Amino acid sequence: MVRVLGIDTSNYTTSIAVVSENGIELDSRKILNVKMGERGLRQSEALFQHVMNLPTLFEDLSCSNLDAVCVSIAPRPVEGSYMPVFRAGESFGRVISVTNSIPLFFTTHQEGHIEAAIRTANLNLKRFIALHISGGTSEVLMVDRFIDYTIKKIGGTRDISIGQFLDRIGVALGFDFPAGKYLDQLAMGVRNSPLRIPSKVDGFDFNFSGQETLALKYIAEAKSKEEIAHAAMTCVAKTLEKLINNLIIEYKLPILLLGGVASSEFLRGRLEKIFGNNIYFSNKRFASDNAVGVAYIGLNKILKGKYNGSLNNRL
Repeated sequence: MVRVLGIDTSNYTTSIAVVSENGIELDSRKILNVKMGERGLRQSEALFQHVMNLPTLFEDLSCSNLDAVCVSIAPRPVEGSYMPVFRAGESFGRVISVTNSIPLFFTTHQEGHIEAAIRTANLNLKRFIALHISGGTSEVLMVDRFIDYTIKKIGGTRDISIGQFLDRIGVALGFDFPAGKYLDQLAMGVRNSPLRIPSKVDGFDFNFSGQETLALKYIAEAKSKEEIAHAAMTCVAKTLEKLINNLIIEYKLPILLLGGVASSEFLRGRLEKIFGNNIYFSNKRFASDNAVGVAYIGLNKILKGKYNGSLNNRL
């Protein structure tokens, strides 16, 4: 039985996972600490926390007897995509590969998200549209998934991400970062509210900075937290509704929603009611940052014969 270790060190979560042909054997994560009132971390702070977290995660005995390592080394599979935080995972992966004489594969954080969504939702999609909606990314992607991924960005935010929009509002309301989950909970309890934040969609592109400004205005006017949360979540839902409608008309392909924002109960309930079987959601646990998809990408490469005999496989 082939066992592959995955490592992902994103901006806000240290993650490792072990998978085999039998499924997920280990899924261990530690969310990075963000001080109260702060809206994020500097790369240097996040990198330091990853370096401190990884040894603790690797104390789990499931990390032994490995056949390969796969590490995310960049945010997205495009030229110039780079963030220092991924060097932490890459360094640990290289050491494990060399000391255990096992192959090392490289992938990206985005490809790991997509693979985790596909695997944990029990889907077998080969060509589809992925909506990657998270704290750092809000992109519309055309995806071809065979042994390797071919990903083309066809749309997305023109300013801030959906996750940034929600987190900034949540922090301004007094919640800890990341704050999207608090807005989701508050919005679920509101049945009717006159407060509105308009959505703006142009084809496959959308905006949220103006919407953030309006939400902050509502906060300054001491509007109800619950109503502001509901207005913000409804704005996101309306944006995605318009976007998905445009995608269905243009492409008629399955649409997969993934990333931390895709774990929202408010959005899932609303969008599934409207679009039914035209859309798919990542399993909630694997919508947020994790290393399971990264590990599965490494397993794919081993099982499909992509290992070329070298310990360092950039395939």
